[in-house]
Parts: sequence; structure tokens; C-alpha cells
Amino acid sequence: MPRALVIEDDEVTARDIVAELRAHGLSTDWVADGREGLARALADGYDIVTLDRMLPGMDGIDVVSALRQRGVDTPVLMISALSDVDERVRGLRAGGDDYLTKPFSPDELAARAEVLLRRRRQGPNETRLRVADLELDLVRHNAQRRDQELTLLPTEFRLLEFLMRNAGQVVTRQMIFEHVWGFHFDPGTNVIDVHIGRLRRKIDGAGHSPLIRTVRGSGYVLAPAD
Repeated sequence: MPRALVIEDDEVTARDIVAELRAHGLSTDWVADGREGLARALADGYDIVTLDRMLPGMDGIDVVSALRQRGVDTPVLMISALSDVDERVRGLRAGGDDYLTKPFSPDELAARAEVLLRRRRQGPNETRLRVADLELDLVRHNAQRRDQELTLLPTEFRLLEFLMRNAGQVVTRQMIFEHVWGFHFDPGTNVIDVHIGRLRRKIDGAGHSPLIRTVRGSGYVLAPAD
């Protein structure tokens, strides 16, 4: 069972996070102080850490920086009410793997945690992704389905890589924006719909069972048909 550490000083928020992670099969511990959280994260071998930005004892930025300086590569999901781009970038540059702003939906919290856990299981050296008969070669930078090569634009390739790395997991539109286009992109456009439509035409064309599905009100998922 994967193990999660929640470092959060607000008891209500912490209990919500713990309940959501446990509901998704994670053994979860909670501490409310930054220094204690750092000590636990260094000592106890967790698979993922959720880390509040502003904490008593030690700031969240200092906690994640200290973890990275000591060679701890546990995925860290930073959670904060500070939502402006500069704060997000600061958290990521300090060593955070993802950044979720308050208030947040429990489903998005669970989705982001699953993305980080999946990435950890895959490891950094994976160069070939496969879902059903769709294959993506990250070294040769090409894609094919049933041995037929697909011509993808660079952004389409990045989008497909993100979907394939999280195959079977619903990813939200905001997660796609952040991982494919970056925090500075304006989410008020239909660019995701346009690129998903292009991918569908190229990947789920005639003779192929559909792999990309829209989950209404949530986002998208790439998975073989049931």
C-alpha cells in the first residue's frame, strides 16, 4: 500500500486530504508543523508528500528545499492559498513536483496524487510508452498505432505523452494546461479541445477502437475500450 504524508496546519483541510487519500488506497499520516514534517519525510520512506506552503515551525518552501538538498526524491504536491504564477513557479523551482491551489476539489487532489505516484512507479528512464496498440517512443520522438506511424505536431506529442503517462487516470483540463502549456498559458481558450480533437482524428481514426475519452465535468482519460 502506498504511503502518504500530509503536512498541513489547518485541521479541517488536513482531515479532508487524509480522507481523500485513504479513500484512494493510500496509508496516510498527518503532521501540522513544518519541522516535524521534514523529520518524518526524511525518516519514514513515504511514496508521496502533500505540503502546505505556509506552516508553523518551517515554511513549506524551506521544507521541500531541505528534502531535495538531502537527496530525497519523494514526489511533493504543494498545496497553498497563494495562487499567483510567481508563487507557483517558486514552489516548483524549490523542488515541488506539482502545485495545487486552495480551495481545491477532492477529485483533483486525488488525480494529481495519482499522477505523481504513477510517474514514480514508471521511473525517470522510461523511453517507450504503450497503451493497447498505441506506442510512443520518447527517444526517436515518434508515435505509431498498429505499426502505422502517426504524424504529430510537437504540442500534440507532449499532450499524448502526458495522457499516456497517466493512462486510465482522469486528468483535468487545468492539469493539462500546467503540464503541457505551462502556468503562464491562458486557460480561457479552447486550445485543449482543438488539440484533443486533432489527436482523436489521428489516433482514433477509421478501424481503430477509441482510446481518448471525455469525462464530462472532469477532463479526459486515455484508456482501452472496456
